[in-house]
Amino acid sequence: MFIGPYRIAPPVALAPMAGVTDKPFRQLCKKLGAGLAVSEMTTSDPRLWTTRKSLKRMDHAGEPDPVSVQIAGYDPAMLAEAARYNVDHGAQIIDINMGCPAKKVCNVHAGSALLQDEALVARICEAAARAVNVPVTLKIRTGWNRDNKNGVRIARIAQDSGIAALAVHGRTRADLYNGEAEYDTIAAIKAAVSVPVFANGDIDSPQKARDVLKYTNCDGVLIGRAAQGRPWIFREIAHFLATGETLAAPSPAEVCAILVEHLENLYAFYGEQQGVRIARKHLGWYAKDREENAAFRNIVNRAETAAEQLRLTREYFGESASLARAA
Repeated sequence: MFIGPYRIAPPVALAPMAGVTDKPFRQLCKKLGAGLAVSEMTTSDPRLWTTRKSLKRMDHAGEPDPVSVQIAGYDPAMLAEAARYNVDHGAQIIDINMGCPAKKVCNVHAGSALLQDEALVARICEAAARAVNVPVTLKIRTGWNRDNKNGVRIARIAQDSGIAALAVHGRTRADLYNGEAEYDTIAAIKAAVSVPVFANGDIDSPQKARDVLKYTNCDGVLIGRAAQGRPWIFREIAHFLATGETLAAPSPAEVCAILVEHLENLYAFYGEQQGVRIARKHLGWYAKDREENAAFRNIVNRAETAAEQLRLTREYFGESASLARAA
């Protein structure tokens, strides 16, 4: 599949997640098979572009192509300016957030709150698409609530307004992340537009990716929470879609190597103190399906230095590797 001039291969993308899809995680997921990795959302308010958080979110130096940056806001002119600013700072694709269900985003009439105002959706999409000479994409939900599933109308509006591709989470804003994703509306959206469409929501295995693609006829899948602590899911899905064969799970030794590289990149990107804090949630995700997870998290979360955190991580995952070899 293509987004503008950019070939997305494999058509398996990392979904933007606030506080998760920073540059170290995006680079790791791309290395492990993601065809596209979208940044965590950046604000369209220019007053906040020089804060430490925004500067980190807008840092794309050394990131593999194509660089996709998500912007969030409610004012068409501000979003247009944010699109220009991010393109000037390395973005090759601009993604507009109309999918986030968080109250702090929706309460300022951004994210999925925008789905209630179809005229405003059109103005935002047109303003952003006209502002830059790179593809502009849009992430949406199926509607505001189950009585107002206007995803098909929103998708047509977006396509008519110059949007180059869509990503659709199979829940309404009111659903948050509860219940199971539904794919009927995603299928209807795909049938209603000619631009590429990513299916998103509850895709947590190669087999589920295949089934969702077949059911919705979408061009690609967008992986969010399933990649937390399991970034190799991208190569697993890509291999299965290409061959029909299931890759062997990574060995504990390989998981340890992947995790150590991730931790070291976090320390380098954020500095030791902040990097150690941010690493804690990732360590919990990596260990969540392993024995003695609670004990490991309790110990590793007390680590205050990079050296201590790395030592504990190597000991825990190295011990798992030794047990696996012995078995």
